[in-house]
Amino acid sequence: MILATVNTMQAVIGWPQMVLIAVVVLLLFGGKKIPELMKGLGKGVKEFKDATQGDSNDDVEKLDK
Repeated sequence: MILATVNTMQAVIGWPQMVLIAVVVLLLFGGKKIPELMKGLGKGVKEFKDATQGDSNDDVEKLDK
């Protein structure tokens, strides 16, 4: 029963819904703000990846100094 609900939820968001969401975002933020938002999002994702990779070698080197 739960699996059927999950499969149904996956089918709810398709290409038309994604296009609608993109149009709404464009209307809310405007064409000039979107590149700035994506740049900030990209920086955030990069920092998150760097943090989750755990630069353990850098941490050990800092402790040795």
